[in-house]
Amino acid sequence: METISENASFGGVQGVYKHKSASCACDMTFAVYLPPQAKLGPVPCLWYLSGLTCTHENAMTKAGLQEHAARRGIAVVFPDTSPRGDDVADDEAYDLGKGAGFYVNATQDPWAPHFQMYDYIKTELRNLVQSEFPVLEGRHGVTGHSMGGHGAITLALGNPGLYASLSAFAPIANPTASDWGRKQLGAYLGSDESKWTDHDSSLLVRARGWEGGILVDQGASDQFLDLLKPEALANALAETRTASVFRMQPGYDHSYFFVASFGRDHVDWHADRLTA
Repeated sequence: METISENASFGGVQGVYKHKSASCACDMTFAVYLPPQAKLGPVPCLWYLSGLTCTHENAMTKAGLQEHAARRGIAVVFPDTSPRGDDVADDEAYDLGKGAGFYVNATQDPWAPHFQMYDYIKTELRNLVQSEFPVLEGRHGVTGHSMGGHGAITLALGNPGLYASLSAFAPIANPTASDWGRKQLGAYLGSDESKWTDHDSSLLVRARGWEGGILVDQGASDQFLDLLKPEALANALAETRTASVFRMQPGYDHSYFFVASFGRDHVDWHADRLTA
């Protein structure tokens, strides 16, 4: 693991690192914020999965989570959203290829050799973070924005016990019924739609459930509401009587101004559960 940069932040350290990924068969960059409490011993860990076109850097610099994480004594991990490199397949569209990994393991060419983001987040990067940073095993939570909110919910519901807390900002909630999903799942996983269902939050809530409570914030003025389909997830949570807080926030759009506005609530949501 190579250290790219480390900066003091709210008494802790915001670092950026690079490593050779076996899952994605390329170099991957990620960021970790360690709060000041990590100087005394291992701390709980919150994973933040970013959305389309983002790298590790967007949320690290725009979400404003470091201050809240320092106050509550939890680390925050900011992974990249896809494999990178000259030999990694890409597409001219912003919503496929680099920056648009959708947190799945691709089975179709030309994506399969590198686009293994599900295993990368679930196993490889988690093991690396656990071994190289002072974070507590079994005290990991996950959140994310847009495509990352989709990733957070599907990874948590698909792997019981992996995460102890869960939230999302404006997640792509029903990708099997949205142009933000059908295109990408078809490209990465093939035309057999039965293989898509494990990557649809609304379907997973009905199929697998979640016992730890879910916090979801959605901007009511989000310009992508028709693609995100928040009503599908809200209905699934209600119909399955899943413990949840689903908030439509008047006036907020899809930007990082929205994420930063409710970042404190999400960090507190996770910290309450990870430090209980």
